[in-house]
Amino acid sequence: MTEDQGRRMVVVSNRLPVVLEEVAGQWAMKKGSGGLVTALSPILRDRGGLWVGWSGTTKPLPIEKIKSILGPFSRESGFRLLPVFLSEEEMNLFYYGFSNEVIWPLFHDLQTRCNFDPGYWDTYMAVNLKFARTVMKHHEPGDFVWVHDYHLIPLAGFLNQSGFHAACSFFLHIPFPSPDIFFKLPWRAELLHALLHYKFVGFQTVRDRRNFTDCLRVFFPETRVEGRGPIVRISTGKSEILAGALPISVDSADFIRFSRSKEVEERARAIRDAYRGTRILFGVDRLDYTKGIPEKLKGFRHALKVFPELRGSVTLIQLLIPSRETVPAYRTLKDEIDRLVGEINGEFTTGDWVPVVYRYQSMERAELVAHYRAADVGFVTPLKDGMNLVAKEYVLSQADNRGVLVLSEFAGAAAQLGESCLLVNPYNVKQIASTLARALSMGEGEKKRRLENMRRTLRRHDVFWWVDNFLRASTGRELKDFPEKDLAPILPPRRTDPFVKPTSPGRTG
Repeated sequence: MTEDQGRRMVVVSNRLPVVLEEVAGQWAMKKGSGGLVTALSPILRDRGGLWVGWSGTTKPLPIEKIKSILGPFSRESGFRLLPVFLSEEEMNLFYYGFSNEVIWPLFHDLQTRCNFDPGYWDTYMAVNLKFARTVMKHHEPGDFVWVHDYHLIPLAGFLNQSGFHAACSFFLHIPFPSPDIFFKLPWRAELLHALLHYKFVGFQTVRDRRNFTDCLRVFFPETRVEGRGPIVRISTGKSEILAGALPISVDSADFIRFSRSKEVEERARAIRDAYRGTRILFGVDRLDYTKGIPEKLKGFRHALKVFPELRGSVTLIQLLIPSRETVPAYRTLKDEIDRLVGEINGEFTTGDWVPVVYRYQSMERAELVAHYRAADVGFVTPLKDGMNLVAKEYVLSQADNRGVLVLSEFAGAAAQLGESCLLVNPYNVKQIASTLARALSMGEGEKKRRLENMRRTLRRHDVFWWVDNFLRASTGRELKDFPEKDLAPILPPRRTDPFVKPTSPGRTG
């Protein structure tokens, strides 16, 4: 085997970039969405890599059925999908439990929403062991294993226990909390030890990386941090790792090109025509309590109260993407949003003007980008966010240089775009109101200058920059060092096929 032949990228995440779902008794595949899929799909394409993750269903399916569904996607996308199978109990305790009732709220500084059920931790570890076994079964010498996000923090530790010694790195897509928040976690020491099993740990911002090292210093007083740039070396006595601040992004060139296509241009014109006489604020958020949607609506309501000239002249289009609808906290949040929208529209609607156009649905890409392009203001106000790619997508879609980005100062994207967008504290309704008024009164020259500055930043620091710098920091390689190659086999040579039941000696058939 040549050196290049052993170079494959193995992505491991909670979910595959597709979801298996049953519709009217028939099983089918639905392509996934979200920042990770958007960022990594073009990177893995045609490089013979692997993507390990949960299939999205807990129902037992025949292996041949799974192959028949996932195989065509693997051939089309140019990378192999390797599903991990979870039971209903594992999904409830690992995903809905520890991942989303413990780490998610805690790492977003919302510790009062945490449920520190000890049973969650046991299943979290058991599922990570299951993921590790899948990686061990399919990896080859020379593979680069790239583990993603908070669901799989302990994975490297299990790999190391199994004798896996290849390069294994981790990227945290959500924020990392400060010590006073992190130390509320009953399993704080275990998670810190787990992160020290990786060769490289990446964070979205310098603040997140600093919070991590501050936590390490408390548990390991001998911790030393060397370096002053994006990448630092951390020594904690027995362990030495690298950690970096590397903000994720999107394919900027592709987004710019697509947003200027004839299809998007025509759709954007139709949207503006539909709201002729009013300027458009556009918000798109997944249903989640970290996104600050009620706070956004309250800020908009306050703007209508204190700036009466905005009444009848501005419309907020709020796209709310369904998420975790079976979780009680999310149903409660949805009810609150519904109520606020109703109150605002009930108070301010006139005969030919409705202040909030509220859509609870997903939106296909061309329509979404057309809304970005048509909007006078991109309204992005999470209470806390690792990065927030919506802010970047909005900026890149502004083909007509007519928009202003209003962004929460607690979004990771604020570290890159803060000098040219308008930052707000999402808890401050008065500031949101005054910032919206400022955005709507901004001159054309200033809008263009701010957008050009942000686009320049996003062109330089796009998803390929992110991958190249992550690979360079963690392996000394670049994306070009993972050459194009055929689709990887399901199993490396001389390994037992996990889809075939073993037969007893002397038996046939």
